[in-house]
Amino acid sequence: MQDFYVVDGYNVIHAWPDFEGIKAGGLDHCRDRLIDILANFAAFSGARVKVIFDAHLVKSGIEHAEFIHGVEVFYTQEGETADSLIERLVGDLGKLGTVYVVTSDWDEQRIIFGRGAFRVTPKEFREQIVQINRQQQENYNKENPTEGYLEDKLPREIRIIMEKWRRGKN
Repeated sequence: MQDFYVVDGYNVIHAWPDFEGIKAGGLDHCRDRLIDILANFAAFSGARVKVIFDAHLVKSGIEHAEFIHGVEVFYTQEGETADSLIERLVGDLGKLGTVYVVTSDWDEQRIIFGRGAFRVTPKEFREQIVQINRQQQENYNKENPTEGYLEDKLPREIRIIMEKWRRGKN
């Protein structure tokens, strides 16, 4: 079963302290930074990630989606909220795997629970991301990545014999 994370983009941006200093410069940079964070999370966790940005107040806005670094990014259409798009996605994705919705919106949480999805608060999600990044960093910084190899545990004589067999020499 596949894990899906459906992220309420602006809800996370406004909840995480990581974006405090850059929100004043506009939300474009915040969106890009969040997508980068989510791309790393998707790559390390193996989950499929979808992020929804509310564009319901944008005049003549049309709903569209695009893939950026493996993350499916949705922008709602004029008059549609991120919540309504999230509800629609949760209904579809629930048939394909386990769905986690990242939001702190209480009304949204009640609806997604009714559709079988799990709620993850932005704070909990940030902790998951920090944990996964820490694990990946530890894996990357191991001194000897081959320390678990069988050949390192065999006596020298046996390794020489096996190497000769491998090379086709008697």
